[in-house]
Amino acid sequence: MQPMGNDKPTNVPGRPVYPFPAAPHPSSPFISSGPVVGLEASGASRATSPFLSSGPGTSLGASGTPQTTAPFLSPGPITGTQMSNYRSPPQQPPVRYNGPSSPPPPTSYPAQDATTYQQTQAPRFPPPGQSVTPLWGPVGPPGSSPVGSLRPQPQIPSVPMGPPPQLATQMSSRSNMPPPLSESSFSATRPPPQPSLQGYSYVLPRGNMPPSPAELQLPAPRSVSQPQLQQAFPASHVPPVHASYHAHQGRVVPPPPPPIAGPLGYNSREQMQYPNIGPPMGGNLQGLVEEFQSLSVGSAPGVVDHGVDAKSLPRPLNGHEEPIKILETYPLNCHPRFLRLTTHAIPSSQSLLARWHLPLGAVVHPLAEVPDGEEVPIVNFGPAGIIRCRRCRTYVNPYVTFTDAGRKWRCNICSLLNDVPGEYYCALDASGRRCDVDQRPELSKGSVEFVAPTEYMVRPPMPPLYFFLIDVSVSAVRGGFLEVVAKTIESCLDELPGFPRTQIGFLTFDSTLHFHNLKSSLMQPQMLVVADLDDIFLPLPDDLLVNLADSRHVVDALLDSLPSMFQDNANIESALGPALKAALMVMSQLGGKLLVFQSTLPAIGVGRLRLRGDDLRIYGTDKEHTLRIPEDPFYKQMAAEFTKNQIAVDVYAFSEKYTDIASLGSLAKYTGGQVYHYPSFQAPTHHEKLGYELARDLTRETAWESVMRIRCGKGVRFTTYHGHFMLRSTDLLALPAVDCDKAFAMQLSLEDTLMTTQTVYFQVALLYTSSSGERRIRVHTAAAPVVVDLGEMYRWADTGAIISLLSRLAVENTLSHKLEDARQLMQLKLVKSLKEYRNLHAVQHRLGGRLIFPESLRFLPLYVLALCKSVALRGGYADVPLDERCAAGYNMMILSIRRMLKLLHPGLYRIDENLIKDSEEFNESSKQLALSAQSLDPRALYIYDDGFSFIIWLGRMLSPDLLNNTLGVDLSVFPDLSRLALLEHGHEYSRKLMRIIRRLREKDPSCFQLCHVVRQGEQPREGSLLLSNLVEDQTAGTSGYIDWILQIYRQSQSS
Repeated sequence: MQPMGNDKPTNVPGRPVYPFPAAPHPSSPFISSGPVVGLEASGASRATSPFLSSGPGTSLGASGTPQTTAPFLSPGPITGTQMSNYRSPPQQPPVRYNGPSSPPPPTSYPAQDATTYQQTQAPRFPPPGQSVTPLWGPVGPPGSSPVGSLRPQPQIPSVPMGPPPQLATQMSSRSNMPPPLSESSFSATRPPPQPSLQGYSYVLPRGNMPPSPAELQLPAPRSVSQPQLQQAFPASHVPPVHASYHAHQGRVVPPPPPPIAGPLGYNSREQMQYPNIGPPMGGNLQGLVEEFQSLSVGSAPGVVDHGVDAKSLPRPLNGHEEPIKILETYPLNCHPRFLRLTTHAIPSSQSLLARWHLPLGAVVHPLAEVPDGEEVPIVNFGPAGIIRCRRCRTYVNPYVTFTDAGRKWRCNICSLLNDVPGEYYCALDASGRRCDVDQRPELSKGSVEFVAPTEYMVRPPMPPLYFFLIDVSVSAVRGGFLEVVAKTIESCLDELPGFPRTQIGFLTFDSTLHFHNLKSSLMQPQMLVVADLDDIFLPLPDDLLVNLADSRHVVDALLDSLPSMFQDNANIESALGPALKAALMVMSQLGGKLLVFQSTLPAIGVGRLRLRGDDLRIYGTDKEHTLRIPEDPFYKQMAAEFTKNQIAVDVYAFSEKYTDIASLGSLAKYTGGQVYHYPSFQAPTHHEKLGYELARDLTRETAWESVMRIRCGKGVRFTTYHGHFMLRSTDLLALPAVDCDKAFAMQLSLEDTLMTTQTVYFQVALLYTSSSGERRIRVHTAAAPVVVDLGEMYRWADTGAIISLLSRLAVENTLSHKLEDARQLMQLKLVKSLKEYRNLHAVQHRLGGRLIFPESLRFLPLYVLALCKSVALRGGYADVPLDERCAAGYNMMILSIRRMLKLLHPGLYRIDENLIKDSEEFNESSKQLALSAQSLDPRALYIYDDGFSFIIWLGRMLSPDLLNNTLGVDLSVFPDLSRLALLEHGHEYSRKLMRIIRRLREKDPSCFQLCHVVRQGEQPREGSLLLSNLVEDQTAGTSGYIDWILQIYRQSQSS
């Protein structure tokens, strides 16, 4: 918690308050009331209009005369000083300041209550290397000098017991945050910090104009064509100023016309393009270490296209990068692909955590795929058994310390001193490290896999087991998925893991249940039909589940005959509930994986479901969420039985009509499974996608009969868990099966008011049976520092982990609240966080009219906007079919961070140039474009990749020669592009296109991206497939990126 304003130690002034008292806050969260005061490039205070803000805008010209500015539909006065010498007739007396940069007299400060004061109190200056990213414009006016003094805080003592080194710079005076470029004191002369290391600046739009493809990258800190005027200010602390800044002084500029869409503006034209450039700053700058980059809010003098420069808004156009920087500080941590914290700096107190506002937690991906050569090492302790703490059961890891000449070791989680078994003993060197530490992966690697002895087994390790529950009603046969499923299973039999122990079985159903006898002594399988759905029994209990190696010829015969066996079936009923009960009876002895293929709404027997969601009156009411939760408790009860018997359920749903994914998906949700949804499945179009995803499901390495627990150090604990699992106790996740495509998120809380340790350790342990029948424990260990400074938490924030956890929270929120409430909650968390960060830095640096945020969270506003526009959360009844919304929600609950970010912010690439040119190789990072219709050239060809599908967009003015040679068909005689299958043809253009598609697919093997070809202007397909997913544009009543930034800015300004 920050010290009070009257405390002696740091001489921090009172809570920063804007010069004008805020008007009463209206009920709408997006409409702010009070005026926002910004700073003009000339240094005088300039009004910066928050949209819909309040009354005529009045500003002072350079000569001091009131000058009218565009009123932006605004209710209150907008005051400031203008650069221009132009005078206009006064419309109302301006509000005057005591000086260009001095705040109003204390009488204008509103009264505050103590609780608010404690929450938002911030030091007058940020600590020396704190990474601060204000959005837009220069730091402060000429002549402004820092006020107040800074005194060092007591240095945090070094960490005992040999934990990872605490950054010396991190724990330096005045802050827990290391200066990124230098560790010298304020008074030392230093070169100006690099803007790219400190933060990003965003310029708000000229109207709603999105960026052009040529100007997507964040702007350079200075112009190439015009020299900098270095002599105007001390070189050691102040950013360079653009020469043309002076050219604006004295120019006569007419008042800009009123904007059409609420704009943000600039201090000068150059600063729109080079927002890192500020005017010269006079006065004493010794206390200002950070180079602020910001963008002002208001119209630019003399510029017709008002508003925000959309080109400089931050976008993750270079793809997602894992935060491996933490490994430089904690090299013994597991790789971030396995475990990521939402901030790698744990707050030291409850009060500090209360000011964080974003979720504090972790995202765990225990079986994440690793590049070749980086496999997790396997350790076998043999008869000695695994070395664990006898109190908290932590596994030995790189952060334990050895004492007493190597005869004892201290647990890093609970600090208990444990004896070292004789067979594990090793002498210590002069520094207290074991002499064999480099030869023992468990003491030198953050991730390791232990071979578990027999005491870790409740029963003998189970064999891999696959049981297929297949709907064969008339809709299944008509859609064609039965043939695709049979062929795919048959092609994968040789690759199923666990040979020769693998077990397999089949049950088909319509209004009756069909059991298949696969006994190895048979030449052909036998089908036994059970029609009594109320009293299920197994006709041949011992021969329904067989060893694949022994009965391979019978299984092949069944799969060959399956499509033709039911091709004339006219039965329209589906008895899924009784079929699930039968499957449980078959599998209960061993466990395994149950794959359910369902093509119609279950309407007979136990678990029958009814059509929901067609009553429009329920949307927007408090009962809306009931459509997204299971209607019948039967499916959740069955999921609990499956989990108890170590059975994981994967649901494959195919239907043109409603099948109640909300209910069926709960089978996967509570058993560690997955929902695969193929709406309007047609074999000619979807067979590749189904075949690939089913094959991956069957052949990827799977951890069977698993349990997972996360231990953490003293003072913190995990409180909520999010993903697909069953919570067996308060912290034990039951996972009948888990694989490399499943990730889990959890929230963290502090147990004590004040933390007493300086480092918190986390250890993920996954106990499982491998397909080869070996019991193993995969262990990931990580450490994080405890900090007393909120700025440090922001500096070590991880946007990917935050948005991954936020997404799961939002999806779960839709199960108990309206969609609108879930979206508002995400926005509220974002606004509170940015407001808190603003309170740390804004006022003491005169950053009134700028949106400020840390460099680490520069993409967070865009990701939250994309989350609100995602299929799971956007709109209401008419925007997304209910089944697709529920399937998307189930999908988001298991995604890894990388796939989640790709889904929220897909790649958009222009590829026609690659097809035409011979030498140019396709490069995703250099080609990615902003997700806006303004990025689409009607003369070009684009590919949109969200990790689950490809949209091939054809501009209406694209060359017919290029078009026909790429697709292999003449589009003039092929009107329905939804039926077009994209295949490789003889022409070079076609080969290059398929090469690009294959390259994109190889980057994410967890899913098959189906190609959809769409022509510009082809409605409604263009709108539903592509335009509604361009998150930067305004669609169906939702905000565009620019408007979203304005809303966030206004709300973070409001008191």
